[in-house]
Amino acid sequence: MGQWTSAVGAAQLARLLRSQSAAARETAAGRRLPAYRALADGVRLLVLEGRVPVAARLPAERELAAALALSRTTVASAYEALRGEGFLESRRGAGSWTAVPAGSPLPTRGLDPLPPEAAGSMIDLGCAALPAPEPWLTKAFQGALEGLPPYAHTHGDYPAGLPDLRQALADRYTARGIATMPEQIMVTTGAMGAVAAICHLFAARGERVAVESPSYANVLQLMRDAGARLVPVAMADGLTGWDIPVWRQVLRDAAPRMAYVMADFHNPTGALASEDQRRAMVAAARAAGTVLVVDETMSELRHDPEAELPPPVSAFDPAGSTVVTVGSASKAFWAGLRIGWVRAAPDVIRSLVAARAYTDLGSPVVEQLAVTWLLGDGGWDAAGDIRRTQARENRDDLVAALGRHVPGWEFTVPSGGLTLWVRTGGLSGSRIAEAGERLGVRVPSGPRFGVDGAFEGFVRLPFTVGGALAETAATRLAAAAHLVETGAPAAADTPRSLVA
Repeated sequence: MGQWTSAVGAAQLARLLRSQSAAARETAAGRRLPAYRALADGVRLLVLEGRVPVAARLPAERELAAALALSRTTVASAYEALRGEGFLESRRGAGSWTAVPAGSPLPTRGLDPLPPEAAGSMIDLGCAALPAPEPWLTKAFQGALEGLPPYAHTHGDYPAGLPDLRQALADRYTARGIATMPEQIMVTTGAMGAVAAICHLFAARGERVAVESPSYANVLQLMRDAGARLVPVAMADGLTGWDIPVWRQVLRDAAPRMAYVMADFHNPTGALASEDQRRAMVAAARAAGTVLVVDETMSELRHDPEAELPPPVSAFDPAGSTVVTVGSASKAFWAGLRIGWVRAAPDVIRSLVAARAYTDLGSPVVEQLAVTWLLGDGGWDAAGDIRRTQARENRDDLVAALGRHVPGWEFTVPSGGLTLWVRTGGLSGSRIAEAGERLGVRVPSGPRFGVDGAFEGFVRLPFTVGGALAETAATRLAAAAHLVETGAPAAADTPRSLVA
């Protein structure tokens, strides 16, 4: 690495370091690490987590020492340790910047899927996605190919989406009690494509956006990259949804242009907002002039298919002036089917469609035809039953395995969704994630789901494995926690008795 490409200020780095759990800087015997070692470990973890980019210029020793109320000698020793480990490079007159040791992969900022070549040796609890619900995936694409010939004679670009799919999605909303016209639907390339388009329209660079805290990591990063100023709003205790008084205050005081929320089996906590909370949230957003973007990607993943869900958030916005809804086939059906959609007022849809000419023009036709087939031939509901059964069984297996192997970890079992939000008994979630990957289990740590490094004492565990794999994953997590607690390195030659 020849030179730095970005910079991290002393105040910013100090804030990120202070967000790390104090417990993570102690050993099980209660012996505190030397100050320089704790500082070096903290910076290293920030780099490995992606919260400080590689090739970012770090503040001068004197500046960081003042921001952290440490001696300059302590900071200098920490920098020297980082240089020796390959996490820092320096040049006289140019300063010091972050790096990764030779042969180490660059840290990812989001929740990237595990590379296929690693699947045989790694249990992937990073990506909250289940295998396709066959035979419905195959049937959907067979139906799509049968319906393709008329479209093959066209240009193939449908910025608003195929008319038949827009109609099918509108009909599905109407059946849920939300009268909807096709003109209120735009088909997108996954839910992330939908959120990106909405952010481009409503949240120009520098605009405030209120987000739940914690929230979905990839959306948070998308908004950061778009230049949004994120305003975190804490979730209510347990899985009880939103803290409405806090939301009212934030919307009133911060006046964000947009708010992004997940009312149905929130990612990562699994929380489900009540009907009263939904009604109050829409009223608060309307009063503040805030566009309320509601992500419904988890809404069909209730674990008890007979349980009643509250009405959709858009039911409390009959005029359509406040709520913009995002949906997707990726969680409800299969992550490889990258079809999402936006439901909003017709004028909002027209603006989104007009702006799309400068991005991706439209979503793949065959995939749109596959979703149209599923919605029209009953396959969507049948596949949903398979998906709910998979999620419920995996959830129960994982919960039981965690209870056996890490009984000190705390969580509330959600009634839907794909994720478990786990407090790791006072240990650093970042360190557990780092040790876990070396022991063959990949998990995202809590800070990925917060703003400015919050939730260091958490990890997110999705319901993507069950049975023996869930048991093995819990065993490896327990081994990772043991290594973190004792301060031992998670080296490649860790005794197999720890990772059996």
